[in-house]
Amino acid sequence: MRARDKDDRGVVQSVVLFLGVSVLSGALAAGLAIPFAGLAGFGTQRASETFEQLPQELKVDPPPVRSSVRATNGTPIANLFEQNRVRLESLNQIAPIMKQAIISIEDYRFYEHGALDAKGTLRALLRNQTEGSVQQGGSSITQQYVKLVLLQQADTEEEQKAATAETYERKIRELRYAVAVEKQYSKDEILLKYLNLANFGDGAYGVEAAARHYFKATAKTLTLPQAALLAGIVKSPSAYNPTTKSGKKRAKDRRDVVLRRMQELKVITPKQAADAIKTPVIDMNKVQQVPKGCASSAYPFYCEYVYAHLLNNPALGKNPEERAEYIKSAGLTIRTSIDPEIQRDAQAAINAKTKPGDQAMAAMTVVEPGTGLVKAMVQSRPYGNNKAKGETTWNYNVEASYGSGFGGFQPGSTMKAFVLAAAIQQGVPLNHMIDAKKQIHLGGQRFRTCDGNIPVTPGYSPKNSTISGPMNLVRATAQSVNTYFLLLSQQIGLCGPSTLATKLGVVNAKTEDDDLIGKPLDVYPSYTLGVGNVTPLMMANAYATFAARGKHCTPLLITSITDSSGKNIPTPGAKCEQVMQPEFADGVNRVLGSVMTSGGTGSKLNFGRPAAGKTGTTQESKAVWFVGYTPTYAAAVGVTDPDGTQESLTKLTFNGRRLGGSVSGGGTAGPIWEAAMRAIHEGLPEQGFHKVDPDVVKGDVIPIPRVTGMSPDEAISTLKAAGFNPQVAGDRRDSDQPEGTVAYTSPRRSEGAIAGGTVIIYLSNGKDPNRPPSPPPTTTSPPPTGKPTTKPTKPGNGNTCPPLRPNCNER
Repeated sequence: MRARDKDDRGVVQSVVLFLGVSVLSGALAAGLAIPFAGLAGFGTQRASETFEQLPQELKVDPPPVRSSVRATNGTPIANLFEQNRVRLESLNQIAPIMKQAIISIEDYRFYEHGALDAKGTLRALLRNQTEGSVQQGGSSITQQYVKLVLLQQADTEEEQKAATAETYERKIRELRYAVAVEKQYSKDEILLKYLNLANFGDGAYGVEAAARHYFKATAKTLTLPQAALLAGIVKSPSAYNPTTKSGKKRAKDRRDVVLRRMQELKVITPKQAADAIKTPVIDMNKVQQVPKGCASSAYPFYCEYVYAHLLNNPALGKNPEERAEYIKSAGLTIRTSIDPEIQRDAQAAINAKTKPGDQAMAAMTVVEPGTGLVKAMVQSRPYGNNKAKGETTWNYNVEASYGSGFGGFQPGSTMKAFVLAAAIQQGVPLNHMIDAKKQIHLGGQRFRTCDGNIPVTPGYSPKNSTISGPMNLVRATAQSVNTYFLLLSQQIGLCGPSTLATKLGVVNAKTEDDDLIGKPLDVYPSYTLGVGNVTPLMMANAYATFAARGKHCTPLLITSITDSSGKNIPTPGAKCEQVMQPEFADGVNRVLGSVMTSGGTGSKLNFGRPAAGKTGTTQESKAVWFVGYTPTYAAAVGVTDPDGTQESLTKLTFNGRRLGGSVSGGGTAGPIWEAAMRAIHEGLPEQGFHKVDPDVVKGDVIPIPRVTGMSPDEAISTLKAAGFNPQVAGDRRDSDQPEGTVAYTSPRRSEGAIAGGTVIIYLSNGKDPNRPPSPPPTTTSPPPTGKPTTKPTKPGNGNTCPPLRPNCNER
């Protein structure tokens, strides 16, 4: 017979002998209860066969360890776990007194015996019978470890019952596995694994988590009374829970049993035991509850969005269920993009301008241009399920495809930025003129899209809410002139703006058909005034592309994932692509910067740094926006009615008062943006936008023929023949040309215009501003005496400059 067979047979005989002793004694050995009736007929031969048929090795999965979600600076923002455990890698990380305490009470001959300590078990049996209660455990630490492993690996309720059933089959199986474990690992390794896996009650698994939870300490710094308490708890974690009123006394009694046993074994002196027994069992002021999950995070909405992205990462498992289990048990360190300081500043701005009980809601996302890093995500309604306190679990910053994502709301005139950008890309000059009448009638007309022409609904007659009249692209953007942008989008077509918006990530965030979420927005003639539902995250990230000179990055929340050993786990990074030529983006920045200057809809939001942005108000004021950026950060603020009925904001309360007629992107959403961005940029070096290329300012234009001095009809005919759309202005201008003839055009002849573009014809009033004034008539009246009562009129008074002619003598 081989030596190994002899060894195994010897182990089997020892086991069967011990079982026989247990049965003959008629006792229930602590930790090794064998029913007499169950063992009847279960002979030595059958026990041997059962033992030998069991696996030769125990498969041990790593114990579940909590994962940590961290901010960009490394500070923890959430703990994800089913069992709160911090795994230790060495016994040196555990105080010697803790090891002595657990060995003293559970298996004092641990380093002397093999997998089964028959002598120790019988001694424990006799002591327990003498004391009338269980004072010492009968199972070795190795056996207890095996039981914990089997219980940990039981996936179903049925498997869990089998792992704890008081049957001889389970006991024999545990013994066989214990033999395998003793062969596979050293005693120190087994003790470390046991202390990492054991349940120490009140949600603390493993000795390190227990030390932190109960004592605000570490396993390495545990004191004698602390170690004795933890060693006592493992026997019955719920019964000996020292944080409960009923368990506190039982925990102290059990701790004192451990201390006396340590004294009995001469591990500690009688004085040490007496002093420790006098120590209070626990200081509740030091008990630390570990926040579990995103709901306990300081940034719950952001955290849940991060978790949703983790569930989509194939590197973490085959499916979302497997990934969820892995995330909560693998001890991952998940680094995210959130910046606590920026998050704080953004939330402070929201809190200062809103109230949790408001009927309207504000949401804001901050993105870093050129990286896609989502630096902050805040909203006015706090996290929770108490509607009376204004709480919600909806994340109003993100798309509906994510479980708690609200799905956004209509963007209003913030969509004009994409029409502006597409126009610049197509060579439209910044001085492009359109006669933006107060109201235009588009019914029956057609707009070009990528798929052909689409008709305008009959009767569609949009109006302006700001200024009207002939104007250029810069002024129309600064004042958010609806009819200008509708006519511009008709001129350039809607294919360019819609394609660009899609490239920048502005897509459907919520639709009746869930399959369309993430797909391009529907294209209508009113595209430039806002269609579909988009989110603050989408808009902040899209405008960040302009700030990054045309470099677009997908939003990035998770920057790295490492496992418990420090090994990197693949995680999708930001996909960055140059979607606009830098010089075209510079042109967009120049025009959107006019929004922040005097006369612009965002002029009151200028906080002293180069900035650009766009206001937005939807039809019937159901939502208002401000999306703006500097070269450093981009942010979008949206305000809307989130409660399903989509009431006009004029009817709702915001910041504790009814809004009424004072609803606008610049006046309602804008102040939140300004307060946040001012705080976010404090102390940062100032950066400016790149100077615009003169070719972008000029655009891709063709020459305008000379029409100065022509009659209106002749000028119109000439301009049409050259491929332009001529329009005669209603007012006449000072000129050296004869009255009623063409004084000049806008754009000027030297500036040119795009093919098919509008050229405004200004007629002369016959008053030459450069003609010297006529001398006063000669009179025979005596010269007046005293001071004149009126001032002479200066030449050029009343002269009005044409658009984009800053060097003329305008008042």
